[in-house]
Amino acid sequence: MDIVILAVVIAVVVLGALGGLIVGSRRKKPLPPPPPATPDITAPPAEPHVGDEAETPREEPRRTIEEVDLPDGGGAPVTVEEPPAPEAPPVEIPEPTAGRLVRLRARLSRSQNALGKGLLTLLSREHLDEDTWEEIEDTLLTADVGVQPTQELVERLRERVKVLGTRTPEELRGLLREELIKLVGPDMDRTVHTENEAGCPGIVMVVGVNGTGKTTTTGKLARVLVADGNTVVLGAADTFRAAAADQLQTWGERVGAHTVRGPEGGDPASVAFDAVKEGIEMSADAVLIDTAGRLHTKTGLMDELGKVKRVVEKHAPLDEVLLVLDATTGQNGLVQARVFAEVVDITGIVLTKLDGTAKGGIVISVQRELGVPVKLVGLGEGADDLAPFEPEAFVDALLGD
Repeated sequence: MDIVILAVVIAVVVLGALGGLIVGSRRKKPLPPPPPATPDITAPPAEPHVGDEAETPREEPRRTIEEVDLPDGGGAPVTVEEPPAPEAPPVEIPEPTAGRLVRLRARLSRSQNALGKGLLTLLSREHLDEDTWEEIEDTLLTADVGVQPTQELVERLRERVKVLGTRTPEELRGLLREELIKLVGPDMDRTVHTENEAGCPGIVMVVGVNGTGKTTTTGKLARVLVADGNTVVLGAADTFRAAAADQLQTWGERVGAHTVRGPEGGDPASVAFDAVKEGIEMSADAVLIDTAGRLHTKTGLMDELGKVKRVVEKHAPLDEVLLVLDATTGQNGLVQARVFAEVVDITGIVLTKLDGTAKGGIVISVQRELGVPVKLVGLGEGADDLAPFEPEAFVDALLGD
């Protein structure tokens, strides 16, 4: 009995296992993939038959071959015209230098006649006591006439006023004019020497510290010489200031002067040497050399200036060494003048910015200090505002004439 029951149980278990396998196999059977979507098929355009016109995608009306304008030449190469080269700037004709200071007298007198009017006012007092003479001295010193020249002028004025007796405004003005002209030095040679001797041009070296207008003065001096009928070569030996050579070349191009320049930071003496060499080859009348204008307190740089002078003189002696001074610096300009005079032999002074200061007495003091004349004065920013110095015209400007 037990054996029968056990057999039945085993049969039931076996049947259950077989039933699970069948169900599991049915569950794992993959489903068939869905049918692909039917694509939209666009029929290709029918090819045109012979004699039919082809369709055109443009909306423009169709034209026959006779209506189409074809270019001449059947595809010949098109020539592109080059733009015209820029024309060189016209060469300017500088203003004549004769009497230029007289023409600029009004500009000079606007800032300078305070000195003359102040002196005339003091001298016109009814009683010229010691206090008045001290005021006259202070007026002269304020105008940078200098201590020694001031003492000499006051002493001569006191003697002449005492002898004169009556002092009308006309007499006082004439008296003061005579004494000032004596101090300015009417007999000094103020010619800028550029004599062309033995086929060598006149050589002018322009020196001065930064800020005095040295490069501009060199360019304006070229205009002065060209206006007097000379041919000029410019030497841009200030190679340490980036814009100096460009500035000088621009000045030269305006009057037709050739400019010799070197690389930025190059040897200034080499540029100066080449400028004189080219001036000789071109048979120029004058060579103007613009030198570096660094601070006069740097001894090594002053030695370099001496080197430029020595190298230039291998061609020929220098005819002029012009020191450019800013008139607004007053007595400080005398310090610069002394240092430069020790390095190179100064032959003349160029006073710039003389129209912007009431210290015109610097003309007297710098001449007394160096023993060389003021040869040129700058009276403005215009190209032709550099004028040969004329003592009488200068004194008349001081007195407001």
